[in-house]
Amino acid sequence: MENDNTVLLNPPLFALDKDAPLHYAGEICGFRVHNGPSGSGSVQFEAVVLDRSTGEGLVRSKEPLDCESQREHSFTIQAYDCGEGPDGVNSKKSHKATVHVRVNDVNEFSPVFVERRYEASVPEGRLFDRIVRVEALDADCSPQYSQICFYDIITPNVPFAIDNDGNIKNTEPLDSKRQRVHTFWVTAFDCGKNRAQADAQVVVTVKPSCKPGWIGWTKRVEYTPGSGSIPLFPSLHLETCEETVWNIQATVELQTGHIGKGCDRDSYSDRSVRRLCGAVRGEVDLLPPPSPAANWTSALPTLPSSDSSLIFSFNGSNHVAVVPDSVVSALSGDHFTLQLWMRRGGANIQPATTQTRGNRKEEETIVCSTVRNDDSFSHYSLSVHGCRLSLFYWPDVSAARPVKFLWKLEQVCDSEWHHLSLSVQFPSVTLYVDGVTFDPALIHDNGAIPNPAPRQRMFIGACWEPEEKQKEILNNTIPEGKDSGDLLVSHCCHYHGLLSGVTVRPGSVEPHSVVECLYACREGLDFGDLETLGSGMKVHVNPSQSVLVLEGDDIESFNRAVQQVTYRNSLRFATPGVRPLKLTTSLRCFNEESCLSLKQLEGYLVVLQPDAPQISLSGVGPHLARPAPEFEGPRGVPLFPELRIVCSLSHAVNTAAQGMEALMSDAVAHTLDGCEVQPLGEELNPEREELLVDMDVVRERGLEIINTTAYIAITGAESISVYEDVLRSVRYRLAKGSARFERRFRLSCSEMNGRYTSNELTLEVNFLHSLDSLYHPSHLLASQQQFLHPSHHAGELSGHTLPNPHRNSVVPGAATVIIMVCVGFLVVMVILGVFRIRSIHRRGEGARGGAKEGSGQWDDSALTIIVNPMESYESRMGISADTEGEGEEDEEVAESPDDASDDQRIIIKKEGRDGNARRY
Repeated sequence: MENDNTVLLNPPLFALDKDAPLHYAGEICGFRVHNGPSGSGSVQFEAVVLDRSTGEGLVRSKEPLDCESQREHSFTIQAYDCGEGPDGVNSKKSHKATVHVRVNDVNEFSPVFVERRYEASVPEGRLFDRIVRVEALDADCSPQYSQICFYDIITPNVPFAIDNDGNIKNTEPLDSKRQRVHTFWVTAFDCGKNRAQADAQVVVTVKPSCKPGWIGWTKRVEYTPGSGSIPLFPSLHLETCEETVWNIQATVELQTGHIGKGCDRDSYSDRSVRRLCGAVRGEVDLLPPPSPAANWTSALPTLPSSDSSLIFSFNGSNHVAVVPDSVVSALSGDHFTLQLWMRRGGANIQPATTQTRGNRKEEETIVCSTVRNDDSFSHYSLSVHGCRLSLFYWPDVSAARPVKFLWKLEQVCDSEWHHLSLSVQFPSVTLYVDGVTFDPALIHDNGAIPNPAPRQRMFIGACWEPEEKQKEILNNTIPEGKDSGDLLVSHCCHYHGLLSGVTVRPGSVEPHSVVECLYACREGLDFGDLETLGSGMKVHVNPSQSVLVLEGDDIESFNRAVQQVTYRNSLRFATPGVRPLKLTTSLRCFNEESCLSLKQLEGYLVVLQPDAPQISLSGVGPHLARPAPEFEGPRGVPLFPELRIVCSLSHAVNTAAQGMEALMSDAVAHTLDGCEVQPLGEELNPEREELLVDMDVVRERGLEIINTTAYIAITGAESISVYEDVLRSVRYRLAKGSARFERRFRLSCSEMNGRYTSNELTLEVNFLHSLDSLYHPSHLLASQQQFLHPSHHAGELSGHTLPNPHRNSVVPGAATVIIMVCVGFLVVMVILGVFRIRSIHRRGEGARGGAKEGSGQWDDSALTIIVNPMESYESRMGISADTEGEGEEDEEVAESPDDASDDQRIIIKKEGRDGNARRY
């Protein structure tokens, strides 16, 4: 027994000696203990003889045994007799016997709990098989006393129960509103019915009912243009309600299909974007805006677009654009790059369904072309059929066989805008869809196909029927007496959808970097910091940055990754509006049957209205006065030599001193995309006047210019300094003898395809005429016609209206009245001079001599009087027809300097010798 030194042997210890039972002989004198396998038998145990004659012995420990330190002992024992005498001479030893000693345990220890406090949290309203498990240990060595036989909850009236293994469960559904935290005590008993030394405390927190899903979702997210990147879900995290998942995948989708061609891009013309992206010049626009020079697109319906491009609609039946031969002739060669924006279907279309995609319909041709290459003709056609894009290429229609390149693409039939770039360097063909390269799924020889006619032509939106079929159609439909050559070519394979920016550039193919730049979105989804991405996490963004996919296996890492998803927009003047957002989540659990299913979340991103830039034109006018001969020089006179263009952004700031908001303007480096110089009033007369521009500067910068008699338009995305240089070179020139008195011009600039415009700068050009240049009567006639025959903009003369609708008929009379008034004024001045001379001389002199003397003195110098002909003319026209009797009032009007509003003057000179007045 533990804590005792007596060993109870079974069987008892006896040693026998076969010698005769004599004194000493046949008696057992003692036992020796030898070490056993444990090596401690001789130290801890000893054996003594109880009866020498019977050989009975006793084994005992030298000190009490402890079961907890060593439960079992093993050693050997050996007996020896007394020999032949009391000295033990010739004593004999027995064989060794093995003794196994097992120490019986005493229940001396009580159970002890591993933790003094146990905590758990459970959602409300559910019954659980186990909420938390408590555990107690007993230091006794035997299974009887070391095992915990049962646990007990000693706190009364709690809705919990505990089993013999220490598992605690609730006996009824818990309600967080009734009691949020439950606290109770438990104890433990070993199999010897010893109670634990100290009881354990259990705290159960009841959580509100758990609903699996995303917590912290914000339906509306606002974005201020110019903010760079902002997180979309800064406080979003996933709640799985303790469901064990081993894979999480979330897809964030930003819908921008309603913005331009699928996302926010530079709002410049396609030609400007190509130049900004570094594309090689020389592209030919196959669908240009309708104009007298490009009239083959005038019959096609167009749709409005948020960017600068023009969208053409093809109805799949009769809409086709026939490119003229003069344009097609510049597209020869088997190396070219074809680029276009495409959207299948009409203007109001829904995404294609599986049934729609499965329908077998006629092939739709986008571009069909036959061009001359030196002495041969080559043919190609780009078509779509279902979800397939095909390029049919015939390097030589008279000799070689055609080759068909086929691509199977979802982008062709998803009813969304996509950018296609086809680089042909036969026999190599490279296709870029939205900036991503796609290899042909099939390349094969089409075999025996009717050869296209060796005739140069190009169709957009359809193709022509083969010659044999055209003849058959003509023979069946031509009435007798009609010539088949007068009928139009029959079309087939009409395209149904939208096209924009269809260009072909012959020569070397476009680099991949240029194609990516042309398609690049300025807005999209992004990931904040890839270095913070946890282990096991994956992130993928599609090329258009409209779909971002996150995948991981750890919920905490996944929540941190979702909070790093950002929206970015690098445009300073982003397109305002709503961008719908979607978050789709799929979970995979170990138990697929009970795995959570989360519904799709929908929200929207609102891009706020950006601060509008103020484009200010200054440093010009409002008057420009130069001698008329300068305008007649070979280079004319610059209209805006000191023009200054400044672009600034205004934003509200808080003034701490007054507690109010004030507008502050900051000058920014900016880009213009167009300026226009327009003559006000009548258009330019190409025979007498013109506007000149330094074409070297325009060509060097890659800008485009339209110079007509109604306006000069300079277009193309360029910096403000470049536009300043170009506009400062604008000059106005007059032909010889084209005398004028004034001409007004208006200058304005715009940005972002006319989205932001500048102030209108008006310049009034005044022509200063000398006496010599105005002496000839023909000059007078020209000047009279100039200001007496205004254009239909009558309000631009001096702010007055002309009541007489037949004003041209009174022009000679009005000029005569003006001259008569001037002559009368001259006579009055002469009379005043005469009276002044007579006051100096004596009164005795004769009146006739005084008059002569006074007349002789006025002959020494000429009198020059400058009046405003327009003021006199308008004053006369504003009075009723009986103006002949009001000469004094006319003299006052002509004499008053306050009424003169123009710098133009008619010069009237009184020659002293003959006394006659001459007008110019």
